[in-house]
Amino acid sequence: MKKRLSLLLVMALLLTGCSAGKPVERPKPQPTAEDLEKSSVYVESMDTFMTLTAYGTAREAALEEAEKEILRLNDLLSVGVETSEISQVNEKGSLTLSQDTAAMVEKSLELYQETDGAFDITVYPLMELWGFTTENYHVPTERELSDTLTKVGADRLSFDAAARTLTLDEGQAIDLGGIAKGFTSQRVMEEFQAAGVTSGIISLGGNVHCLGTKPDGSYYRVGIQKPGAVEGGIAAVVEVADAAVITSGGYERFFVDEESGLTYQHIVDPATGYPVDGDLLSVSIVSQDGMLADGLSTSLYIMGLEHAADYWRSHHDQFQAIFIDSNQKIYVTEGLKGMVTSDSDITVLSLSK
Repeated sequence: MKKRLSLLLVMALLLTGCSAGKPVERPKPQPTAEDLEKSSVYVESMDTFMTLTAYGTAREAALEEAEKEILRLNDLLSVGVETSEISQVNEKGSLTLSQDTAAMVEKSLELYQETDGAFDITVYPLMELWGFTTENYHVPTERELSDTLTKVGADRLSFDAAARTLTLDEGQAIDLGGIAKGFTSQRVMEEFQAAGVTSGIISLGGNVHCLGTKPDGSYYRVGIQKPGAVEGGIAAVVEVADAAVITSGGYERFFVDEESGLTYQHIVDPATGYPVDGDLLSVSIVSQDGMLADGLSTSLYIMGLEHAADYWRSHHDQFQAIFIDSNQKIYVTEGLKGMVTSDSDITVLSLSK
């Protein structure tokens, strides 16, 4: 469930010059010269490139602490690090987790229930079967799929939240990649705030999270990549403040089977064992909760447009969304009306069908 967007999209975050006006008048404080000073660092971690930008006098200290936190969390969570807690629980079958890992597991199990299994951290054996973890791609047989599906299902995990103890069922393995970057972005925001930073924006491989507004009071403008376009192609721009914008889609990580000529993308439906082949090309979630946004971007992509829209209607107080369907048509949930601009037509989804 990992999400990788292009580095050019990361560099397009602070878009300027869009023709659409702002939906509401916003106060524009008079920033000092120090407020406008910004610094950026680039970090390679969690199998992606990250860009961290902070404004103001505390920016350098904040960026230093944020980078340390990212590297710490990578060592804690990565399935590619043998000593990580995830690798250890997969090897041993049971482990007492740290507070950070336990918080992510607890949230993952909540999302598993709320999305009727669309978000499932036990999908890792299926990812291995298809070769998405190693890039040694393989189209499995029906027997291989059915055997592997017996290992999938977060309802078979045993988790004691008070003791922070996680126990896997036989043959199971987990991966928190579908939620880890959202958790990490929240922690970076906390590091920024602890250092005294009030304006900043980060992109953890396309998972964008911003703190406050820009120093002049204007909103950040985040580009949503056009699925299938050349690098840097933007389908829409959303204006946000104090929020995460996290996108999932199958158009950047895929393989073509040489024998059949069929294309298989990397987001796997835990119910069927097959890569998703639905009516959505991408889903972008906007929420103050980065961990929620990360998990839901994948879950709603798996659900498809109709079920995803219904899910939003039931949870509209938690997030908003931008959907791009298989015809490149853009749908925006009601709470983002006037906040999204595009050269294409936009359909607004309302709370009432």
